[in-house]
Amino acid sequence: MSTVQVVSRRGFLGNVFSAGALVLGVRVLPVGMLAATDAAGSAWHPSVYLGLNPDGTVIIVAHRSEMGTGIRTALPMVVADELEADWKKVKIEQAIGDAKFGNQNTDGSNSIRSFYEAMRQAGATARTMLESAAASKWNVPASECQAQNHEVVHAKTNRKIAYADLVTVASQQPVPKKEELRFKSPSDYRYVGKNVPIADLGDICAGHGTFGIDARMPGMVYASIERSPVFGGKVKSCDDAETRKVHGVSQTVTIDPFKPPYGFQPLGGVAVIADNSWAALQGRKKLQIDWDLGANATHDSADYKKSLQETARKPAKVERNVGDVDAAFASATKVHEAEYYAPYLSHAPMEPPAAVAEFKDGKVLAWAATQNPQAVQDTVAKAVGIDKKDVTCHVTLLGGGFGRKSKPDYVAEAAVLSKQLGKPVKVVWSREDDIRFDFYHSVAAMYVKAATDDRGRPTAWLQRSVFPPIGSQGDVNARYGGPGAMSMGWIDVPFDIPNFRAENGPAEAHVRIGWLRSVANIYHAFAVQSFTDELAAAANRDRVEYLLDILGAPRIIDLRPANARSAPNPYPLDTARIRRVIELAAERSGWANKKSGNGHGFGIAVHRSFLSYVATVVEVEVDNQGHIRIPRVDIAVDAGKIVHPDRVQAQFEGAAVFGTSVALMGEITAANGRIQQSNFHNYPVARINEAPYETHVHIVQSDAPPAGVGEPGVPPMSPAICNAVFAATGKRIRELPLKKQKLA
Repeated sequence: MSTVQVVSRRGFLGNVFSAGALVLGVRVLPVGMLAATDAAGSAWHPSVYLGLNPDGTVIIVAHRSEMGTGIRTALPMVVADELEADWKKVKIEQAIGDAKFGNQNTDGSNSIRSFYEAMRQAGATARTMLESAAASKWNVPASECQAQNHEVVHAKTNRKIAYADLVTVASQQPVPKKEELRFKSPSDYRYVGKNVPIADLGDICAGHGTFGIDARMPGMVYASIERSPVFGGKVKSCDDAETRKVHGVSQTVTIDPFKPPYGFQPLGGVAVIADNSWAALQGRKKLQIDWDLGANATHDSADYKKSLQETARKPAKVERNVGDVDAAFASATKVHEAEYYAPYLSHAPMEPPAAVAEFKDGKVLAWAATQNPQAVQDTVAKAVGIDKKDVTCHVTLLGGGFGRKSKPDYVAEAAVLSKQLGKPVKVVWSREDDIRFDFYHSVAAMYVKAATDDRGRPTAWLQRSVFPPIGSQGDVNARYGGPGAMSMGWIDVPFDIPNFRAENGPAEAHVRIGWLRSVANIYHAFAVQSFTDELAAAANRDRVEYLLDILGAPRIIDLRPANARSAPNPYPLDTARIRRVIELAAERSGWANKKSGNGHGFGIAVHRSFLSYVATVVEVEVDNQGHIRIPRVDIAVDAGKIVHPDRVQAQFEGAAVFGTSVALMGEITAANGRIQQSNFHNYPVARINEAPYETHVHIVQSDAPPAGVGEPGVPPMSPAICNAVFAATGKRIRELPLKKQKLA
């Protein structure tokens, strides 16, 4: 049996423990990696998520980052429900970066998926111990005691006792084993599956929320950094005479360039230090820097596009092979081919990267808008030459992230400058910095070929994808997409095709490549679902009926290696669930009664990503100038068990706008190694008149394990829009963004 010690709320949150509160946690790391007590031996705190104060207040630690998804509310809801806590008596505290909390990278749509069970167990463990405490007080069997809304009730004698009166005794109870826990029935849930207002709503609406850009430290200075206009460039010389004349500027500091591979290191450059951000920015404009631009100075996205397309036309590395594709093509009478292209994309969150850090006495204290405080610890420690345990990262609210803020180069910049200056430094990227020096979503060229039967169904399917890989972050020789990228809509095409081969061609990175909301699913879904629509059009078949036909009979597809299939798979590829979302999207959109043509059209696409199944129907109107309007979007979602329906709906509504931006206007280009976009005037996002006018989200009720919701809504949007444009105009779109296509 494990035991729980009494600690204070302050000690509970700050790792300085003293008497006063019942603290509970869940093991999410190997037992050997968990410390049983602190230095004073007064607290048990392996992966601590939950505490009870003596007054009965429940403290739940939010160890994931809040950037509009509501995760600081959703995970605590799971704990509170199993604990039978009164939500009014729950306080949520943001965790610092610490390995004891398990994975803190709020990325990959995995917060609920990875921690639903952990939070559930934490709440059930606490409830069980409180019930045991009440039983010991009343000298009755624990089985007769039941927690109800912050009290424990003994129905036989009609007695009740508040949690506040049980904390001390509960802390002395043995911690039940997982198999001894009794979980609530879904019919008894008070919070899970309900629309609880998000915890930060009031502060955010009133302007009281603290974002990265709001963080302050006493005595801090501001830094604005001029970086090489070409990735990998270095400072040859710098004349800062005019910069130092700007009122408020104190000095300039050179930051060393990164050493390959680039990882999350600072890019390097010249920082202007000032007593306010405006002075730093103005002083930066007056720097005279001579750059050694390096090997990427010849990078041109137009030429690069051609090279990727040429590679996609050639045989490449086989990632999945079923049947005999070559033989099937050799005997085919009908063959269809198409090429697709998607450009670089920038994250462009509303709040650009921002952090403040202080290096003092061999330690770093930082406040940052980060999706991954543990990556901050690792990156900052390496940048300033200390142990990561000596880096403390406090997490602020994030004004958007989309994956950019899991890469903490900007926090390392602040720490490096603080070490040099001996005082806290605030680094805030401008919008121009954000777009010109991003970790870009990869450009991709794809080739798809299919042989079809007399009903237009594919009998053979070959596809190649070529893109600079995310693996280039950590490997200068990386040329191919890793298993993660290949499983994002490429090797996991769910259609019932007897002969199938997916390939991946090599590509060299000339800019920083990083994950962006839904990652490789964006371009893979665009190619696969656009090509599927082309095959349906060639066969003159209804798109929904065709999708259901080539999907085949309901079945489970297990793409795991053969030696891994003996273990249960809680998330198999289930074509019945794909079929269900297609049917639901068609039903709710009124597909059967829709007519396309004369500038008005409807398109459908379906895609599984982050273990969720999503089908999207888009309605478009294209006027005689080629302008696109999107009156309505219908999204059918099967994401397994839903914790917070309102937040799920919001995520998919946001994905519709995000996906619209990607499809209509998202494009980053490079010339002479320089990124040509700099702000929203030339890297626009969908405005209110361009975003879908109505977005309807239809959630499938499911008892399957929770899956992702932050990203899966994005991939089907581009192909659904493009398929709708074809239905409206007869013009097939094979390259993104649509703003570059002539539709009139």
